[in-house]
Amino acid sequence: MYADIILPINLPQLLTYGVPHELHELLRPGMRVEVALGSNKVYAGIVERLHNEKPEAYLVKPIKSIIDEEPVVNGKQLQFWQWIQHYYMAAPGEVMQAALPAHLKLMGETRLEWSGEEDVVYEWSDEAQIAVNALQLRKELTISELRGMVPVRHFAAVLNELLEKEAIKINESLEVMYKPRKEKVVVLTEQYKEEKALIKLFNELSRAPKQLELLMAHTELSVKLGIVRQQDLLTRVNATPAQVKALADKGIFNIEEVNVDRLIYAGVKEIKEVVFTPAQQVAYDKLDEGLSEKNVALLHGVTGSGKTLLYIHKIRECIAAGKQAVFLLPEIGLTTQLVRRLHAYFGEILGVYHSHFSNNERVEIWESVRKGRYKVVVGPRSALWLPYSDIGLIIADEEHDSSYKQKEPAPRFHARDAAIYLASLFDAKVILGSATPSVESLFNVQHGKYAYIPLKERYMGVNMPSIEVINAKSLETVRQLGIKLITPELQKAMLEALQQRKQIILFQNKRGYAPFQLCTVCGWVPQCKNCSVSLTYHKSTDKMHCHYCGLKAAVTHTCPQCGSQNLVSKSFGTERVEEEVQKIFPDTRVARMDVDSMRGKHSMGELLDQLEKRKVDILVGTQMVVKGLDFASVALVGILNADGLLSYPDFRVNERAFQLMEQVSGRAGRVDGAGKVLIQAYNVQHPVLQWVKDHDVNAFYQQEIKYREYFSYPPYSRIIKIIFRHADETKTIAAANLMAESLKTFENIIVQGPGPAIVPRVRNQYIHEIWIKCPRDNKLLNELKTFLKKQKPVILAGRGNANIQVIFDVDPV
Repeated sequence: MYADIILPINLPQLLTYGVPHELHELLRPGMRVEVALGSNKVYAGIVERLHNEKPEAYLVKPIKSIIDEEPVVNGKQLQFWQWIQHYYMAAPGEVMQAALPAHLKLMGETRLEWSGEEDVVYEWSDEAQIAVNALQLRKELTISELRGMVPVRHFAAVLNELLEKEAIKINESLEVMYKPRKEKVVVLTEQYKEEKALIKLFNELSRAPKQLELLMAHTELSVKLGIVRQQDLLTRVNATPAQVKALADKGIFNIEEVNVDRLIYAGVKEIKEVVFTPAQQVAYDKLDEGLSEKNVALLHGVTGSGKTLLYIHKIRECIAAGKQAVFLLPEIGLTTQLVRRLHAYFGEILGVYHSHFSNNERVEIWESVRKGRYKVVVGPRSALWLPYSDIGLIIADEEHDSSYKQKEPAPRFHARDAAIYLASLFDAKVILGSATPSVESLFNVQHGKYAYIPLKERYMGVNMPSIEVINAKSLETVRQLGIKLITPELQKAMLEALQQRKQIILFQNKRGYAPFQLCTVCGWVPQCKNCSVSLTYHKSTDKMHCHYCGLKAAVTHTCPQCGSQNLVSKSFGTERVEEEVQKIFPDTRVARMDVDSMRGKHSMGELLDQLEKRKVDILVGTQMVVKGLDFASVALVGILNADGLLSYPDFRVNERAFQLMEQVSGRAGRVDGAGKVLIQAYNVQHPVLQWVKDHDVNAFYQQEIKYREYFSYPPYSRIIKIIFRHADETKTIAAANLMAESLKTFENIIVQGPGPAIVPRVRNQYIHEIWIKCPRDNKLLNELKTFLKKQKPVILAGRGNANIQVIFDVDPV
């Protein structure tokens, strides 16, 4: 018997290993196995397939051992991985790396075992002596421990010295990363579990009041909770561990260590009921009808229409049918507020999965899904990787959002499209929800692929916010007062909202204080030394930051090119907005929501909590404030720089700008309908601004789809972007030219490029791109992918090309 194994490394294909006879009955696809690769590398791989086909090209090594008693990955997951790998042109190991929680991927750790002879006197260098002392004491060190003891420049020399004198043996072994959380519980010993013996014990302890108090507290807690944690018992009676141990020494208590769940949610006392408005009921009936005819339904509900209630009711139907439901959101930040709402409807059967959980917590969620404890899972795109056994429904809320597309590292998959494939494996239904659906989804509706359910009325008939476009030239009238970002019209509206004790959201899609500085004499701009981008000034750190490679540099006060001191800040980010707002309204409470201010695990939850409790008057933020925030008191939304959204070099620029502005507008007046949105722009005649003013998705779509068809952009074509990266620009260009030349043999495709990327250098790597437009023909698309996969190793085999990165991005966004 042979097994095709997925290893967690970037190899273009699976490796086949022999299955020893004693493992034939035990081994199943989806189990982790220990295998060797090369001379001494050990990996934990996943068995994808068992078969009897012996490879001809190489000598087969045997599997060393089986790690699991049952598969950690099920058959449907393996099918899903194969599709992701094929469609998005990823290596099997890249898919495995993305899908499995870190602590389920056992890693080989090289260990150095002391094997020096007792009666031999060695002469060691000063650097090696430290390592020798540690090895003689502990008998074993890992490579990483040795690195920590020896200066970096002497590491190789010390290792060679130990090996030459045969004082160490090298041993490779797999290390289990996941460790269950242990907790001490206090259990009454067998002899006191009978009522008579317990009463007698109470009488005996009457002269030891503290011990009696501990016993009484234990009895009470065991009735209430079932299990008595030592910590709960100590807190209950303000006792010490020594006092509990005294009762254990008397044979009254046993103190045991047990594995406990890291994820403990507050219990829900009462599960809420779903009550629809008449408009929601009509939409729900249409949704039912649509899903009976089609597998995918697009729920087009305006912002604040109550789409979530429809989702909740469909999830309940799914659970009642004994199936699992997946609720996808584009970003982690959105889960915080939504989970609070969903928890009131689903209680303990609701699971949450995202990257802010620790590695150990993620393993526990994985296991809870595998064992069927969680019936509903909420999370961003990574939630698709969990080991579901029977999905009935997948919901992709805010389906238009570009965050559903994984950009780095591979697999560069789109969670919305992947969800539709995953649902097809289980014959499940998919609901795509959005107030501003993507052009692709509206196109699929138009061509009868998806059912369409409109929900054009806000919850309880609340009015949509009124939208006004302000000419940013009016800023000239307040510049002399030192105000540069907020027009008089927006200031006036903010003052009115604050007087009515309402909250305000200000949206600016750049973080930091000043996106770039400029010398007014010669035009010099501070650039990152590793990337072809200007540095952004952050006032909080008083440093210039690169948002691509993380470089931080000191602020320049003198131009190095001409010696002038006339350096001025250009454009503005959220930090600058926050400062100006505080200057105009000094008595208000201003908060900021961007990548810099939301770095902590609980930062988002804490800020949302403050907003809900009205401890924040004005929230300044980037795209984070756009997505799904629902606060009753937000009366005004200000979009500070619409021109920046409308001038990005991308064929989706109008779609993105429309979606962003419409979504951020939807945060206003969600309860009373008295919402107001003010958009500051210099180009006030731009058609997108008119569509946003009218909340007119249809007019936007009709205009956009003509332009897409004319220029053969998606949805009329499929795009594959090929990215070339290398530290040497000449090699990057040569490799890209070779690929472009080879593509000339293909008919019916459009090849654009090669040319430099929008940011042509990142982390000292030059980036060139080729864009291929392929007609919507699956046969041609598959032929093209096969050709590209074969062409990549041909290019890398060229002299000096081995280190060039060639990356395929299917359906880039």
